[in-house]
Amino acid sequence: MMRNIKVEHLIETPVEKQQIELVERKGVGHPDSISDGLAEAVSRALCKEYIAKCGVVLHHNTDETQIVAGRSNPQFGGGEVIQPIYTLLVGRATKEFEGIEIPAEAVALRAARQYLRTNIVDLDLESDIIVDCKLGTGSSDLRDVFNRDRIPMANDTSFGVGHAPFSELEQIVYESERMLITDLKKKVPGIGTDIKVMGLRDGDDINLTICCGMVGRHIDDMDHYLNIKEEMADYVTDLALKRTDRNVKTFINAADNVKCNSVFLTVTGTSAEMGDDGSVGRGNRCNGLITPNRPMSMEATSGKNPINHIGKIYNLLSTQMARDIVKAVPGVQDVYIKLLSQIGQPIDQPFVASAQIIPEDGANFASVRAETEVLMDEWLSDVTKITRMVINGELDTF
Repeated sequence: MMRNIKVEHLIETPVEKQQIELVERKGVGHPDSISDGLAEAVSRALCKEYIAKCGVVLHHNTDETQIVAGRSNPQFGGGEVIQPIYTLLVGRATKEFEGIEIPAEAVALRAARQYLRTNIVDLDLESDIIVDCKLGTGSSDLRDVFNRDRIPMANDTSFGVGHAPFSELEQIVYESERMLITDLKKKVPGIGTDIKVMGLRDGDDINLTICCGMVGRHIDDMDHYLNIKEEMADYVTDLALKRTDRNVKTFINAADNVKCNSVFLTVTGTSAEMGDDGSVGRGNRCNGLITPNRPMSMEATSGKNPINHIGKIYNLLSTQMARDIVKAVPGVQDVYIKLLSQIGQPIDQPFVASAQIIPEDGANFASVRAETEVLMDEWLSDVTKITRMVINGELDTF
């Protein structure tokens, strides 16, 4: 069956040439990102458990994880959590299949604790957080197999959106949070994991406003705190200047009032300890960013089952398609992919697969269109590759 693939020449000012561009990333320790991370970790663990015990991925969705903020008393050189963060792992999971019992709650709790241990490193799992699990029973009739010849049917009429390539600002915002955590934090442990980066480009001026929950026990006093802020600002600015020739300014914890001793200090490195709740889907899209200058889907990606849940599959697939197109097809300046499903139809036969392309000056658009159609068709022909990549942890969802 021929697929309904449409490739059009988009007449629009490329993002890089627009006067104003906004980009945001909520880091791994932000309460919304913690919810995303936990939901996806639980889903992936359930997939592996189902495959190990039943040979199939059974129906589940864990995309309703909630975080209720605790209370804390942060101090330089220490501090304590007074009321633990409360986390509720909630959703649906198949717990019995052809006489086989699956310990879904135990799998979920184990996966959640391991995720927190690995990623929210300043959190004491014994005293700073309560992890609760309330998984309803999913229907084994909704099961599907990710490596079976039969293509899963879409669970909903919904769409996914992706774009490529990242603009300079998008790349800078994404890398700033990632490198602060994976690189500078090794040298400066006072940097917490709750980092939000807001990027503004006004013409050729880039301003990065970064909020970071500093970890009090690793910071001696106010002077030490201010030195860390300065080191972070210099680090991020230097990192950004490797990506751009534009002017860059970096602001760290702009709300601090040093005279009043009011600064962003935490015990655990996340604002979830003192007033910020979190929910799946309120933060980054599956490309890791929030990009109001680009088309976006508001669908949460993390925690949804990777078999037939279009809100997950098509967002991830459209992003992979877009990235592959800019790599493989000459003459593409910007590409936007939009995939629309129709409930009950095979996921490799979207209702429409749209590519909107801003070509480079002088590009042969007929050639661009033909090569793009081939690449999109190849991805759709192997659509369950996305499922395999999700289960193997090869794709980020936030």
